[in-house]
Amino acid sequence: MTEQKKFALIGVAGFIAGRHLKAIKETDNILVASLDKFDSVGTIDSFFPDSDFFTEYERFDRHIDKLKRQGTKIDYVSICTPNYLHDSHIRFALRHGADAICEKPVVLNPWNIDALQEIEKETGKKVYNILQLRLHPSIIALKKKIQEGPKDKIYNVDLSYITSRGKWYFISWKGDIQKSGGVATNIGVHFYDMLTWIFGDVTENVVNISTPSKASGILKLKNANVRWFLSVDYNDIPLEIKVKGQRTFRSITVEGEEIEFSEGFTNLHTLSYIEILKGNGFGLEETKKSIQTVYTIRNSVPIGLKGDYHPFCK
Repeated sequence: MTEQKKFALIGVAGFIAGRHLKAIKETDNILVASLDKFDSVGTIDSFFPDSDFFTEYERFDRHIDKLKRQGTKIDYVSICTPNYLHDSHIRFALRHGADAICEKPVVLNPWNIDALQEIEKETGKKVYNILQLRLHPSIIALKKKIQEGPKDKIYNVDLSYITSRGKWYFISWKGDIQKSGGVATNIGVHFYDMLTWIFGDVTENVVNISTPSKASGILKLKNANVRWFLSVDYNDIPLEIKVKGQRTFRSITVEGEEIEFSEGFTNLHTLSYIEILKGNGFGLEETKKSIQTVYTIRNSVPIGLKGDYHPFCK
């Protein structure tokens, strides 16, 4: 039997943390300690009731240091905090001699990646990013199909993702572009990663609209022209979806053909952990393109409804 790895988790009260707790448990490892300034963390009981919990960063830091000196070293720190804190919390992990497993987006700016790669070299530790779409069976099948197709073909791709959020969203850190990177970064970064993984590097990046609740544009990739539309506004949901009582709509079409990937999301975090524990996770180098893409989108001046814009823009 392999030795259990010891985990710490920062941001344990957040929505996504549950998937990380489940992944640590399902890979037969142990959560030693977690941190969150919010104390609504009863979900820990379902996974690791004996683990230590802290609401203050300083006490958490001291505890991890004390454990290390007593011979209990943390192997991994899982990071589920607001986007703008990822950089600092990754540094915390590496400084304490642990590898970091970080939710997307790994950082907000491309130059943050360069700095973290320096710290990786200094510490000999690794930063892994959760890019779960790369592990989705439908997406893997699409990549294989494109790889086996004509090398010079330019595919027409439409990406639509609308995930309704209430008024709370704009009051929370997610509604603050300085903290979340805005809607394209917060809900779109893993889609851009997936698209460049399949269709190649970005050659042109044009933004049609950009508001606090939605963004849309055209991405030209080596092998695809992508019209994309991302929104957290319920009003953007197509009528036939609203009628079903659903508040989320996601669609990817390639040459007009729908790629069915609405199922199969439930265990992708556990799959990600299995690969990371084998040393096969997605590192900083793999995240660079998508971070550059969302940085460019965030800092672009929208051109309005010009060119071959996404039909939802109307």
